[in-house]
Amino acid sequence: MILSTVARRLAAASLTAAALAAPLLMSPTAHADSRETLLFLTVSGSENTWIRGIAVQCPATSQGHHPRAAEACAALDEAGGDLDTLPGDPHLCPLIHDPVTVTAKGTYDSDTVDWQRTYPNACAMEAAAGPVFAF
Repeated sequence: MILSTVARRLAAASLTAAALAAPLLMSPTAHADSRETLLFLTVSGSENTWIRGIAVQCPATSQGHHPRAAEACAALDEAGGDLDTLPGDPHLCPLIHDPVTVTAKGTYDSDTVDWQRTYPNACAMEAAAGPVFAF
């Protein structure tokens, strides 16, 4: 009888420990499932003479329209969502003044994004931002 009481108490303690630990074990997964990345990206020419835009959703889906969505998502993840530190595609660009302005609005990892940057030309934009604004 004493053994049975001890076994019941151990079982109850195990269940209690498991119940207390479950949220800790599940939280990374639960957080990963709640993460959302949906950005509306635009690229516009000097003095808004032209503009184009597209949405990118991460992780990339087959229903998305961004032509390099998987690469764009990988670049965003590498930068931790900080568009100022995108890995880009560093290369030399001509010194032509034909400014392009890029914007990103939406969410990255459920954090609000409202970002804008003007580059001297499209080549400089590609060198700095890589696949994110390649559409």
